[in-house]
Amino acid sequence: MADEATTLGELLAALDHTVATLVDAPLGEQVVRSVALVEPTDLPEHLESGGVLPDVYLVVGVDAAGTVAWLNGVGLRAFANRPRVLMTKSANDSPEVRAAARAAGVALVHVHRHARWDQVFPLVRRMLARSPERRAAAGGHDLLAPETDLFDLAQVVAKETGGMISIEDPSSHVLAYSSSDSSADPLRIRSILGREGPSDYLRILREWGVFDRVRRSDEVVDVPEHPELDIRRRLVVGIRRGTDGAQARMLGTIWLQQGDSPLRPDAAQVLRGASAVAARIIARRLDAPSTEAVLVRRLFGAHGDGVDVPTVAAALNLPEAGPAAVIGFAMVDPTAGAAAALAASSALIRLHASAFRDDSVTEVIGDRVYVLLPSYHSTHSVGSWVRKLVTQLEQARALVVRAAVAAPVPGLIAVAGARAEVDRVLDSPAAANSRVATLAEARTAVLLAEIVDLIRTRPQLHDPRLAALDDYDREHAAELRVSVQAYLRAHGEVSAAATVLCVHPNTLRYRLRRVEAVLGIDLADPADRLLLEIQLAAAPVSHP
Repeated sequence: MADEATTLGELLAALDHTVATLVDAPLGEQVVRSVALVEPTDLPEHLESGGVLPDVYLVVGVDAAGTVAWLNGVGLRAFANRPRVLMTKSANDSPEVRAAARAAGVALVHVHRHARWDQVFPLVRRMLARSPERRAAAGGHDLLAPETDLFDLAQVVAKETGGMISIEDPSSHVLAYSSSDSSADPLRIRSILGREGPSDYLRILREWGVFDRVRRSDEVVDVPEHPELDIRRRLVVGIRRGTDGAQARMLGTIWLQQGDSPLRPDAAQVLRGASAVAARIIARRLDAPSTEAVLVRRLFGAHGDGVDVPTVAAALNLPEAGPAAVIGFAMVDPTAGAAAALAASSALIRLHASAFRDDSVTEVIGDRVYVLLPSYHSTHSVGSWVRKLVTQLEQARALVVRAAVAAPVPGLIAVAGARAEVDRVLDSPAAANSRVATLAEARTAVLLAEIVDLIRTRPQLHDPRLAALDDYDREHAAELRVSVQAYLRAHGEVSAAATVLCVHPNTLRYRLRRVEAVLGIDLADPADRLLLEIQLAAAPVSHP
């Protein structure tokens, strides 16, 4: 139903003309419910899909010719199966793109060339997910309603203070903002576009002690204009959790920019109240996982108590039946700091997963990030996407990550089992040589590692004869253990093993005869060799 969707006008108002402007809407107002972010390699796959395409397309890195070709293909589809809106940074640069969009009946939106797609895409998704109740709450200024979010708050506070609001996290990334007018200064525009403010001005703010004052107290700080840098006057207040001075947790800041008209006399008081409301909204999000988050964790088997598949499928709007794919990401370096860095980058993984499939599901469980891709088109495309993402994480964030893929997964009922399968690959040190692997590809390494672990934890499965080998090495300063290990790894090739050990082949043959004598085995016997190799892998050197 239309009243359960967002209109194009509502979406553009939320994005603000700072970020996006309408170039043409040949069919007038449209309702939109879904969004996809696509790169050049993704466009043909989307066109070949026989189903309904997402309503909004964010096209990244596609030239005018490629965009025109895609729009021409869109125009050949049944109208009900076409997208409604195309958002691109080149909309104003090509008459051909505008003509093709009009012919296809697709609204064309120009995105500011400095806007960051990793800011725009989540914002569009957030706006499309806003329920009718939430939009009604924003219109009615009910800031205590459970559906209230930071965007609602920003709009209300801007109206009550006579200025323009932006709400930022502790790292100065914009979380929400109100509508801008022509008096928005460069600092506001750059912040909304996901860019850092002018370095000279940020240095001045630090010199004035603005950031320190906001962190240390609940006062509203008045920051005067700076005409030389074209920066207007601002009021800023911290968003803090708790009231115990240094013990209070900093959750972010609210910035109020003055426009062409003076701020209202009670603007500082309104900002203090907004700070308290913002703290509740952010704390609610931090403290109480949403119903969706609980369902997602249950779907991945994090609670171990089964899952009501029809309920989860309906709540998350996912198909119950497959094929699906489950991907797990883990740091190659298993230290706590590295794992924390991966968890902190889960938003980036979520962004790329949503760009690959807009119905993807991403969740952080422990020190790993998991992605569910429902109804994917091909196992090959999933593997290519995962390999590309692993490379991007290393290049963009210096995160050296391993990934394991379980596919095909027959449906939602099998997701938890698929996650366990993924964990088997990620848990196996022997499978770590491959940055992206499936259980099928890593089966030998995974099973051997699990067998060795099983033997290592069961004393009754240990071969006591290995102790005699270690005793001989200690008493005679010999190297029988490392010698026989090299021999076994060389598949019984004495010359190859001797080269690795840097000894003469006859020296190695002598050592191998001593191994046979000490252990009472025959290295020519396949069963003796197999048992010895497994025992050597499972048992550390014994000590007296």
